[in-house]
Order: sequence, then C-alpha cells, then structure tokens
Amino acid sequence: MATKIALFNNKGGVSKTTTCFNLGWMLAEQGKRVIMVDADPQCNLTGMVLDLSGEDALEDFYIENPGRNLKDALEPAFKSRPVPLTAVDCVEVSNRGGLFLIPGHVALAEDETSLGIAQQLSESLQGLRNLPGSFAHLFDITADKYRADIILLDLSPGLGSINQNLVATADYFLMPCSPDIFSVMAVDSLARIVPRWADWARRASKLEVLNEADYPFPEPDLKFLGVLVQRFRLKSGKPTRAFQDYFNKLNAAVAETLVPALSKADILLPSEAYTSAGLDSDYVLAQISDFNTLIAHSQQSRKPVFALTQADVGRQGRLWGSTENSIANFRQTFEDLASKVIELTQGGN
Repeated sequence: MATKIALFNNKGGVSKTTTCFNLGWMLAEQGKRVIMVDADPQCNLTGMVLDLSGEDALEDFYIENPGRNLKDALEPAFKSRPVPLTAVDCVEVSNRGGLFLIPGHVALAEDETSLGIAQQLSESLQGLRNLPGSFAHLFDITADKYRADIILLDLSPGLGSINQNLVATADYFLMPCSPDIFSVMAVDSLARIVPRWADWARRASKLEVLNEADYPFPEPDLKFLGVLVQRFRLKSGKPTRAFQDYFNKLNAAVAETLVPALSKADILLPSEAYTSAGLDSDYVLAQISDFNTLIAHSQQSRKPVFALTQADVGRQGRLWGSTENSIANFRQTFEDLASKVIELTQGGN
C-alpha cells in the first residue's frame, strides 16, 4: 500500500505547492512511483503539470476529461450514486517517468459541508456514512492501479473538513513554513489542531457505522516527518539577519510547542529515526531559499527548478554560470530532502 504524505500548513504563501511538485519529481527520479494529489481548490499544482495557458483551459480539461479530477472521482460517494468509486485516470507528468497527478477541481470546496456533517460522528446519518472513508479508499485503489509507492497530498491553507480528513488519514505529514511571524503563529495553531484531528480519526475508526460503510474509515496512524523552511533570502550563502531571527523563533516554537503536543498525541516517530535521518531538535528536513526568477522559468517549462537547462532560462556567459550554480544547489537540496523522506517513511514506526 502506498505511503500517504500530507503537506500541510494552515498559513498560505509558504511555497507548499512548488515544494510538492519538486519533491514529487525528485522522489520519482530516485526510483519511487509517486502520485501527487491536488486537494487545493486553487489548483496551482494542476497548473504546474498541465498547460493551462489558454483561455478557459482548466474548464476545457474538465469537459474533455470527465471524472479525471479529485472532485468528480469522489462524486459517486458524495452524490450517493449506486456505483462504486473507481481509480482515477491520472495525468502522467511530462518528461518524468513514474510521476502522476490527480488533478484538482476549483469546486472541491463545495463538498466541505457534506463532509463536515458526516464527520460529526453521528450514527444517525446513515446516508453520509461513506464520505469519511471515501478519500482514503480512492487514493488506495488509484495507487494500486499505478503501483505507486508514495502519494503526496497538496492541501489548501485552512482548517476545514477536507483538510481534517486528509491530514488525519495520512501516514505522515510535513509542515512547509517561512521564517516569519505568521509561520511562528501557525506552529502554535497546528500544535492544537493536529492532535485534535488525530484524536477524532481514532474515534471515527472505531464507530460501527463507519466500519460497515462501503468505504470503511481507515485506522489512523499519523506521524510527523518534520519542517520545511522556505522563502527566505540569502546573503553570502546564509539567511540574512532578519530571516535568521525568525529561524530562531520558528525553531523554538517547533521544539517547545509543536513537538511536545505531537509527542503527547503519539504523532512522533521514535527519536532515533529523526537522528538517523540527520534531523536535530528543530526537526528541519530542509531549508529552501527563494527560487527568485527561477520559479517563473520552472512554471513556464513545467519542470522543477533543479531540472532547468540553459535553454529553459535563456542565459549566457557569466550570468548562466551563476544560475547553473543555483540550480545545482537546489538539486542537492531536493536530493537530500527526498532521501530523508524515504528514510523516515521506510524506517517504519
């Protein structure tokens, strides 16, 4: 069964989607078969894979590919149709074998209310009993179809019922964040929210009405992988002083608030697993500085930043030499990140 990893932070603007795309590509490059799930109604991950440059391109994709997105694939469960869920016909990512996408849908948020009601754990709501387990079931049967090793869940910034379901039923979650005051505040919030969601999932998995559903709610075992610190500027190869101050505050919030809360809720791996993977007390998986102008080239070419070529960026001479060094540094960063993710998830818990 594929390992589900949720990328989640209730704060937006932390390059979560870009990291999901880059990490997914690198995991596939290292031999894993990976399905990326665009569970954010903004559909930015879908836009990084598909050519959506034309007018109404996304709507045209929906029309020409019925059922080939997350919302439509779940419709039999959410509309109580007398047909079973079937594996999604994933989009194969160009130029990267072993990497696939379940596209998002701008109207996915419309299902929040139905799912939220179903997740109130009322056994009187027989008609909604299939909803809480439908996401996990869909991912499992799709992973079986593609022989996937890893499923990366790109989530929206928010605390709604869909995120609750996807985080709580994932095997692991990692937290992308930025060195700023808002991410420090988000750490405090997640320290309260994630244990609450995990507790809900444990109780839900024991309800007879959900166990007997067509799509049984899975028994959860969520574990924390670590933190990705992103979107900061470098000076002489190091974060600027202003960013470094927030690095320190962020590290303190993780070590003093988040980790104790996750430990109490049994959401941490054994300490030796983190140590073996090279993480210390701040649980930082990677520090990923600003991509700067490379992000525009990445989006235009629909490639990760570390796979960009001289032709992609259109630079010559000394300017290309500097850019080539940056690309090589990002490649090393994502190689290390992917290796840590593989080690932590394959080590078991």
